Amino acid sequence: MLHSYRRDQLQRRAGRGENSQVDAMYQVVPGNLPAAREKQSKEVKPLICTILLGLLLVIAAVVAWCYYTASLKKLNSFKIDQLELYKDGFFIKNTANMVLFEMGFKSAPIDLESCFQDEAGNEVNCTKSGEEKVDFFVKAFKPKDTITCYNIEWKTVILDSVVEHCMHWADGHWYGGAETSTQHWPIKISGVMDPKPYVTGDVYSIRDGFGGILERYWISSKSVAVRVNDSVPLHIGWNSSDKEAFCLHARYKDSPFQPTTGQQPFVELSYQVCIGSDLKIIHRYMAKKHFRKPEITPSEFMFRYPKWSTWALFKTEVNQDKVLRYAEKIKKYQFNFSHIEIDDQYSSSYGEFNFDPVKFPNASELLQKLRDDGFQVTLWVHPFVNYNSPSFIKGVENSYFVMDPSGRFPAFVEWWNGIAAVLDFTNPETTDWFQKKLEYLRSKYGIVSFKFDAGETSYLPAKFSTHKPLSDPSLFSKLYAKIAASYCMLAEVRVGYHTQNLPCFVRMIDRDSVWGYELGLKSLIPTVLTMGILGYPFILPDMIGGNVYPNKTDGLDEIPDRELYIRWLELSAFLPAMQFSIPPWLYDEEVLKIAHKFTQLRESLVMPLMLRLAEETTKTGNPIIRPLWWIAPNDKVAQKVDTQFLIGDYLMVAPILEKGKEARDIYLPDGKWQSFNGDLFDKTPNLLTDFAVDLDEVAYFIRMI
Repeated sequence: MLHSYRRDQLQRRAGRGENSQVDAMYQVVPGNLPAAREKQSKEVKPLICTILLGLLLVIAAVVAWCYYTASLKKLNSFKIDQLELYKDGFFIKNTANMVLFEMGFKSAPIDLESCFQDEAGNEVNCTKSGEEKVDFFVKAFKPKDTITCYNIEWKTVILDSVVEHCMHWADGHWYGGAETSTQHWPIKISGVMDPKPYVTGDVYSIRDGFGGILERYWISSKSVAVRVNDSVPLHIGWNSSDKEAFCLHARYKDSPFQPTTGQQPFVELSYQVCIGSDLKIIHRYMAKKHFRKPEITPSEFMFRYPKWSTWALFKTEVNQDKVLRYAEKIKKYQFNFSHIEIDDQYSSSYGEFNFDPVKFPNASELLQKLRDDGFQVTLWVHPFVNYNSPSFIKGVENSYFVMDPSGRFPAFVEWWNGIAAVLDFTNPETTDWFQKKLEYLRSKYGIVSFKFDAGETSYLPAKFSTHKPLSDPSLFSKLYAKIAASYCMLAEVRVGYHTQNLPCFVRMIDRDSVWGYELGLKSLIPTVLTMGILGYPFILPDMIGGNVYPNKTDGLDEIPDRELYIRWLELSAFLPAMQFSIPPWLYDEEVLKIAHKFTQLRESLVMPLMLRLAEETTKTGNPIIRPLWWIAPNDKVAQKVDTQFLIGDYLMVAPILEKGKEARDIYLPDGKWQSFNGDLFDKTPNLLTDFAVDLDEVAYFIRMI
């Protein structure tokens, strides 16, 4: 029997799946098409949502990865102009990606996660080193188009901590720093030296220390200059086996440096690194910024004519008769003179400012006789008052001396003439007393000026106190040198620390009568070049032939080796000042002839140029005696030459510095040169090998314009 179904019944059955055939048949009925499309739409929507969600997840993953990799890069380094900062130090590279300068953080790494960089990208600040809090920043700036500088500062917040950063010098040549006993140009470091206070010292007595002429400034052949700030309690050490690491070490503990009054001993190491387009450009920028130019020049007499000293000849046995005979022979042998200097032990005790009546029974008559003969006279002075001097009691009563840490008793030191107290030049009353003593000598005897000896911090007690605290002990040297400023026309000092502006001749430390680099003849040119780069142009070499100290003299102990004396004399004729003590007439007629030849050559050839350059340095600050790289800053050979020098830009000098030699190699930088004997050389740069130089000659060359 056939059944009849209504439409709604068929739909229900199909929905229950009770009749699949009917269900299938019904699905193709045209009147039901819209309902089928509605069902398809409902099924597609979840699929689209799934796809969109997947895309969003992929995008999020990509963004997260980019952020992650960027974060890794940020944690590994920061770039500030040409400087790349890492946790263990920084590099400075040029545009060709060559490393110009490398500094390592030896004491502790920086935590780069604590660092942030300003929007301009010129400054990075960091707040942590390991678990310790620090205040560290690097800031870049361009003072000129050809120069980029970086200020670096690391401050601790923990008492008595240490900060040490090490420059690596292996790939360049470095100049500057301080006078040393074994002087090289460029600087040579050897072995390992633990950090020691970077303060002025007597390198004749303490041979492994730093000398009396000292600045916190170094410059490299890669046109990089480093200058450490005055506020840093600076110590210097090195390790030549570790890429020639030269270390800047800051600390107060077990150090002569003291925090500024009222401040806690939180250590700071701050310095400036500047990069220039060439060696000369960067040096001139740094010198102009950090060194004050001399205000005026010393006396022309000091440049033009030799100074004659009693020291090497008579030592402490000087007396009235010896000085008079010495002056008579200077005139007898027809030598010119700037002045005669009466040295050690003319007084009865160290600390007195008068002539010993036993050794100088008629001092006033002697001085008048010397003046009548055309001699100006200077006297040796120093900052010591020996305990057996009558002035010692007065000094104690008036607190003129450097005291022990309690401030109750004078702090004694041992110097080369005994046990003494040291005058405290932070006390204005001490300075006034000292200057009045000098003025007494000038007014009573007609003394024109003084040789200010000593003044290094190595002659301060290990523990001491002063009227005004010295945060940096080398400020003592500065105060002492400033006293000489009132007498600078013919004065000399042997310390220099931030005193480039004083118009005084600065004397090298005593030289031994030997040929080598340790306080010998070969040390003269490196020392002169170093002093010039440090901003001291008016350089007084030590006495011709050295000091003839026992066991420190080549040849006889009475006078220097004859050949050494001649070569020393010849070199000195081309330096800013000449100083005799051992006189030429103690040798023979040939030595006298050579001495006359070179003192006359100095007046005719060297002096017109020297005096012009001396005047020029008061305006420019440029050295008078210059290294060969001054006219060839990118010449790698010129950067290493330490046996030749320039007077200005146009006179080059190449003396003989080896015993038994009458020929030498001479390097001619780019340019056209005429030798002292008239030969022309225009195929340069060039090395002249075995160039003949007789015993009575110095090879010099004029650069032709």
